Amino acid sequence: MSQNDLSSFPARPFSDTTQAELAMAERLTAQLGAVRSAIGQVVLGQRDVIDRLLVTILSGGHALLIGAPGLGKTLLVSTAAHVLGLDTRRIQFTPDLMPSDITGSDILDEDENGRRFFRFVKGPIFTQLLLADEINRASPRTQSALLQAMQEYEVAQAGTNHKLPRPFHVLATQNPIEQEGTYPLPEAQLDRFMLRIALSFPERDAEREMLLQTTGAETATAPVLLSSRDLIDAQALVRSLPVGEKILEAILTLVRGLRPETAYKPDIASSLLYGPGPRAAQALMLSCRAQALLDGRLSPSLDDLAELAEPVLAHRMALSFSARASGQKVEALISSAVETLL
Repeated sequence: MSQNDLSSFPARPFSDTTQAELAMAERLTAQLGAVRSAIGQVVLGQRDVIDRLLVTILSGGHALLIGAPGLGKTLLVSTAAHVLGLDTRRIQFTPDLMPSDITGSDILDEDENGRRFFRFVKGPIFTQLLLADEINRASPRTQSALLQAMQEYEVAQAGTNHKLPRPFHVLATQNPIEQEGTYPLPEAQLDRFMLRIALSFPERDAEREMLLQTTGAETATAPVLLSSRDLIDAQALVRSLPVGEKILEAILTLVRGLRPETAYKPDIASSLLYGPGPRAAQALMLSCRAQALLDGRLSPSLDDLAELAEPVLAHRMALSFSARASGQKVEALISSAVETLL
């Protein structure tokens, strides 16, 4: 089953869940628990971050990792790729990086008969898990090379569409501190990231364990626990999990309540320049299902929605000039909406 086939799994009531799906969910829950533990033994003190990364991948989406240098963003991605059995590549984004450095290019080649022809040489984007390191350091022209790949899972070159491997995920990193010489990501690209995952500094005990583990003669490693086939099956199962009518209505109420046009309070409308679009509601629906599966449940709850509201919605909204001038924060706006509407 390809990633494009996943759209054939509509939401269904719990009573329609088959015994085969129940058995698969039980098996995957055990496997995902082992995956979560294996990554956590290498990436210390980032349990919530690991969960949100797994939620993103189980949902078939892409994630934007934001954190200061040295918090383990690259280690997190490489470890997750290894444990999940995915092929991975890394691109260091720089101001002089060109789109063809990511997608690939046509080169003039010659066969054994001396006839010349153009041959497409695939770029590093042809992988299952792509680490786009410091994505905001590349120009908008280069950043846009990822748009088609992230949405349509293919790359167009010289009139030919080249399919990407399955599954395909982009995990991009961004340093929120150093902004000199960087390019802000456009709204169209931000909207294609299912979750924005913020990394914070670890607790004291976790940092102590990190010092002992990373400065010795041997470093911790994680085993391979899944395959790409297992992951595709898990993504299909996520899309087939039942969703209650209450959760569906809550998602719609929350997303629509944070748009200027349909805000749940007049002062919310005046504080927003723009709000989350339909893709945000889709991301909430999928990520809540994935969180439920990760926790061993067959259906999402309002707690899942409350927990995932900020990482799904924050990068899809923008405050008005007056709201920014008064010191308002998007995160506080979402938190208030969750408390009021849910």
